[in-house]
Amino acid sequence: MARALVNLAVGTVVFFLLFLLSQSNPSTSPPRLLPPPHHGTRPAMVLPLFPSSKNSSRTFLHSHRHLLRSDSHSSHPNARMRLYDDLLLNGYYTTRLWIGTPPQQFALIVDTGSTVTYVPCATCEQCGRHQDPKFQPDLSSTYQPVKCNLDCNCDSDRVQCIYERQYAEMSSSSGVLGEDILSFGNQSELVPQRAVFGCENEETGDLYSQHADGIMGLGRGDLSVVDQFVEKGVISDSFSLCYGGMDIGGGAMVLGGISVPSDMVFSYADPVRSPYYNIDLKEIHVAGKQLSLNPSVFDGKYGTVLDSGTTYAYLPEPAFLAFKEAILKELNGLKQIRGPDPNYNDICFSTASSDVSELSKTFPTVEMVFGYQQKLLLSPENYLFRHSKVHGAYCLGIFQNEKDPTTLLGGIIVRNTLVTYDREQSKIGFWKTNCSELWERLHITGAISPSPSSSGKGNSTESPTTTAPDGSPHYDFPGKIQISKIILDMSLSVNHSYLKPQINKLTEFIAKELDVNASQVHLLNFTSEGNSSLVRLAIVPSDSLTYISNETATNIISRLAEHRVKLPDTFGNYQLVQWKVESSTKQTWWGRNYTVVIMALIIIVVIGLSVYGVWGMWRRKQQTVNSYEPVGAAAPEQELQPL
Repeated sequence: MARALVNLAVGTVVFFLLFLLSQSNPSTSPPRLLPPPHHGTRPAMVLPLFPSSKNSSRTFLHSHRHLLRSDSHSSHPNARMRLYDDLLLNGYYTTRLWIGTPPQQFALIVDTGSTVTYVPCATCEQCGRHQDPKFQPDLSSTYQPVKCNLDCNCDSDRVQCIYERQYAEMSSSSGVLGEDILSFGNQSELVPQRAVFGCENEETGDLYSQHADGIMGLGRGDLSVVDQFVEKGVISDSFSLCYGGMDIGGGAMVLGGISVPSDMVFSYADPVRSPYYNIDLKEIHVAGKQLSLNPSVFDGKYGTVLDSGTTYAYLPEPAFLAFKEAILKELNGLKQIRGPDPNYNDICFSTASSDVSELSKTFPTVEMVFGYQQKLLLSPENYLFRHSKVHGAYCLGIFQNEKDPTTLLGGIIVRNTLVTYDREQSKIGFWKTNCSELWERLHITGAISPSPSSSGKGNSTESPTTTAPDGSPHYDFPGKIQISKIILDMSLSVNHSYLKPQINKLTEFIAKELDVNASQVHLLNFTSEGNSSLVRLAIVPSDSLTYISNETATNIISRLAEHRVKLPDTFGNYQLVQWKVESSTKQTWWGRNYTVVIMALIIIVVIGLSVYGVWGMWRRKQQTVNSYEPVGAAAPEQELQPL
């Protein structure tokens, strides 16, 4: 019986060892959340730009908007965030701004030509339906109305300050002024600040029908958020904008100073020339040939104005006619076709290629020459936009400004260009770059935290992105790891209903571009975000492998993050929002199993002691039974010992 108990104990120990070892598989450790590695950081407050509804007007909006000044070498606290945009598809950029306590979120058009930041107020009965709910002052514990004073226009009861803005296309906004805490997202190094803003009670025209909630004014004026923060001394007197390219998107808006690149091209910006941001444009060259124009043609009325709230560029009549003639002369071999919108007399050309990188082989370069012969080189994406109805066709994005002698340069001119508004030095700088990789190009490092909507579990850890000496980003893993799955969150600039029937084709194209089998790409989630779509994909090892190598994972992530994956135009532009890997660090056998061994030893000791105790009790019982003699039993004979 004792032997049976020992065998039972040994069997139990073996069972527990096998069970515990089966639970110690090293490939099932918690996933580590890793953000997209294309943005480092430098001290600067940066706001994300998101795509919004298309601006239906191509006219110059003559609103009386004020402007600002800047110190690009200050040590004031700043911040940075990614942007998402497609300039020609959406018509304008918006940024996320949070107002109040607790914060209420709004999507605001970024406008260097406006001086007031305003959002629809809860009391507004003449406001359109926009992206987010109206601002509710009663729900904010930090909101205060701006009381009537000598420095503002007052309401009819002379109780509260009011504002009113009217635009040339007959749209308008009016309301009351309030003061509350403005926050800029979790990437801002600038802590939330109190500022005065407009709470709309009425809006008309495009402002009523647009998808965006309101305007964020970056112009010169007491109500501009930039002026308010500069006055408080919390940021330096400078800001920068960087708009994404034709097929890439991305970029940043920076409030505060940055260390500008040494080869940035500057133009003098006269702060008193007009209520806008002016540059000193002198000449335009097409294919290396100067247009026969008097420099004064660019100095009519408001001069040459740079406006982020305008999509296209508009030249005075003499300049436009000369520019159009030069372009047509260079492209006389291309077929000219009708534009996508019959309401506009667009100048469009049909080409054999839809690859943006090939445009410079067909279309001429254009140069804008500022004072002191400072030259800004414009690539074709800076004066062309895609024909929305003809594949491989492009149209001029520079138009005649009707009879207005003002030269207006909108966002198309500065795509993939970092523009620094240095108000302190009264100059505006231009630096050609890939705005979706701005931080890497500026040699700025730092980890980007995941977006709140998909940040993963609390036990996820971040891995830093570093920048090589040549400026190229690295996608570092903490040690040699075995990757069982790569999860990718991508944003595409096409709406959910359009993309849904083509989602399987999308995964096939992505698999082909990443050089993996289609069976390795799995669709995990597919949701809508405004006019865009969010797609979550998982890439798993092939059937012949148990894990994805570090080199393969790095290649997949870098190709997506750096926009080296080319998708058909039907899928719009994409942005890698974030990525994460499920993996485990390689360890020794003892490092992986020491807990199991210790537990097994404890179990062996406990069972051994138990068996020993049971065996001892059984033996004692047997001895007791053998010493018992019943009454009348025959006693064994015993040999008598001699005396």
